[in-house]
Amino acid sequence: MVVVFLAEGFEEIEALATVDILRRCGIEVETVSITDERTVTGAHKIPVLADKNMNDMVANGLEAVILPGGLPGSDYLQESGFVNDTLHSCFSRGALVAAICAAPKVLGAAGLLNGKRATCYPGFEGELKGATHTTNRVEIDGNVITSRGAGTAHDFAFAIAAYLGKEKEAKKVREAMLYDI
Repeated sequence: MVVVFLAEGFEEIEALATVDILRRCGIEVETVSITDERTVTGAHKIPVLADKNMNDMVANGLEAVILPGGLPGSDYLQESGFVNDTLHSCFSRGALVAAICAAPKVLGAAGLLNGKRATCYPGFEGELKGATHTTNRVEIDGNVITSRGAGTAHDFAFAIAAYLGKEKEAKKVREAMLYDI
């Protein structure tokens, strides 16, 4: 199971394009609100009904935790003890942690980027504590994947799918979406 955490003010493209692509690749993905409410409104005022709220999520056995960017969504993710506990639990057992745009700052604040290469939205480089910053569209270093922003959301999702063993499926989805033309 893969979870995508949603906080008020999340970047809709980064969250929903990722969920869509991963599901097309056959990966079981759930969106999880980090509050008691299932409806979460994105940075561009688009309300989204999460599959679950944090009280209904089971963190055992997660394959990956994904953090979309956006503000103030990334700030709320960083402030959430629930999110941080889940990230640490997954990271420590080698599960994937992935973040895009401003959200890699959450990984930096949690100490999960020490000695890693990471990328982020311009202006957040200083918050990648412990990381070597790159400007690559997507950066994969061990069990950490980071990406730059809404314009790299598809690349981010395809990298996650490949990491999770769905490289052939990702190639087919890319073709079906006319991504590479």
